[in-house]
Amino acid sequence: MAKNQNKIKLFDPVFGRNEEYAIKKTLKSGFWASGAGSGNVFKFETKFKKYIGSKRCVAVNSGTAALHLALSLIDIKNKEIILPSLSFVSTAHAVIYNGGIPKFVDIDPKTLCLDPDNIRHAITKKTRVILPVHFAGMPCNLKDIKKICDEFDLMLIEDAAHAAGSLYQDKKIGTHGQAVCFSFHPVKNLAMPTGGAISLNGVHSKNYEKKLRALRWCGITNRRNAKYDVKEVGWNYYMNEFSAAIGLEQLKKLDQMNIIRKKIAKRYSKEIILEQKMPYSEDCSYHLYWIQVKNRTTFMKKMKEKNVETGIHYRPIHTMSFYKEKLNLTITENVGKQIVSIPIHPNLSENEVDEIIQLVNKFS
Repeated sequence: MAKNQNKIKLFDPVFGRNEEYAIKKTLKSGFWASGAGSGNVFKFETKFKKYIGSKRCVAVNSGTAALHLALSLIDIKNKEIILPSLSFVSTAHAVIYNGGIPKFVDIDPKTLCLDPDNIRHAITKKTRVILPVHFAGMPCNLKDIKKICDEFDLMLIEDAAHAAGSLYQDKKIGTHGQAVCFSFHPVKNLAMPTGGAISLNGVHSKNYEKKLRALRWCGITNRRNAKYDVKEVGWNYYMNEFSAAIGLEQLKKLDQMNIIRKKIAKRYSKEIILEQKMPYSEDCSYHLYWIQVKNRTTFMKKMKEKNVETGIHYRPIHTMSFYKEKLNLTITENVGKQIVSIPIHPNLSENEVDEIIQLVNKFS
């Protein structure tokens, strides 16, 4: 095998002339930001809502903002929110922002998503919300989680930061929970410089939408030309016009890009000889592809020497200084010590996929 002199990136956004044209058009328009959500932002909300099939959609400036605002829809002060520890730290931060108490539970060793049995055992009188993460784009077991929410009268808010285009029971992720939070970032399946969205479903979706539109723009309501009112504290969380312009172009090709990711994932699943690796599913959007290796530091060093980028997604949140506590999360902690992300983006060539598979099998 010839050594690849070019670095194989862990993440690499797919863009072209359409995105360049959209940016130039927005730049020349002089209309770059809209707290009220008009222009490209409104177009993106409309298109994304239609794409996933949700009732309503509110665009914001990041996935973190989406989680923060979604959890602000109900009073969770001093209440427990059930979530996985294997996630980006924003999932837990959003609970803290709203005065809630993160309650970490263990995961399914096959999908690395929340295990419904562990959720059930963790529920107390203080539990208010279940916050599952569709880890790496793999849909969690929403059927059983929704049953638990209905049984205990809990709100379901989903972290779909990895799951743009993922499916569950033939429906796009974004249509199941009362609020579903998405992240749009240069490394995500739907890339933007920065961005996020909250899809809304259920009987309260209209009222939630109205509230979120105010909260994302400093609490501003009843705007009529130069006049407006503020009834509660909000945040400066609105999406800018440049991000929305890129997002509109990315949305047009999201399904096709996810098909390429699935094709690579299928090869990894079949050809990587490790037992502990991400399973293949037609429903997964494969934002990440993870493997588990016992000699992680050495493995990642050797892959770097061969110009292949790898990453760690993630160090469990409950092991970090701010959240440090002793918990019985055996699966999460074992995974956290061994997990490695390998490249799976649509810019990979067949030869690069061949090389990644051969190197993983050699060094793991």
